[in-house]
Amino acid sequence: MHSEDVASRSAEQRDSARESRSGTPQLDAVSLAIIEQLQEDGRRPYAAIGKAVGLSEAAVRQRVQKLLDQGVMQIVAVTDPLTVGFRRQAMVGVHVEGDVETIADALSAMSEVEYVVMTAGSFDVLAEIVCEDDDHLLDVINRRIRALPGVRSTESFVYLKLKKQTYMWGTR
Repeated sequence: MHSEDVASRSAEQRDSARESRSGTPQLDAVSLAIIEQLQEDGRRPYAAIGKAVGLSEAAVRQRVQKLLDQGVMQIVAVTDPLTVGFRRQAMVGVHVEGDVETIADALSAMSEVEYVVMTAGSFDVLAEIVCEDDDHLLDVINRRIRALPGVRSTESFVYLKLKKQTYMWGTR
């Protein structure tokens, strides 16, 4: 066993201990650097990441798996919805009576809803919806979202053109 792997495991054990006390993953500088490497290229080989952050390929593989298991990050292919058959996107603002989290959970369960945030401001919840066409969008808003108990009203913002979609905000 390499001393680097031993050091990596003991550091990960310390991270796990901090996580269990606070309930939120505590990320060290190396984990943040790994995340940034993957934000630049989600297919970057673990060996290349290891070289950039000073760990072995095996140690990077373990850290990445831990970050995935903790829900800190996802590794996915990001597409332009128009090119894969989804011709209509919209942001829907929702005014809620009662428990906002109940509505946010119900929206999160809908396959067409890609993004849900509870907000302070004009709307209680914002939901990004990706649909095949206008009829599909109408069905989701009219028959499913507006039918949820506690939804007082909605306002839709239909996307005309996707100008920028990136997930490279780095880490802090």
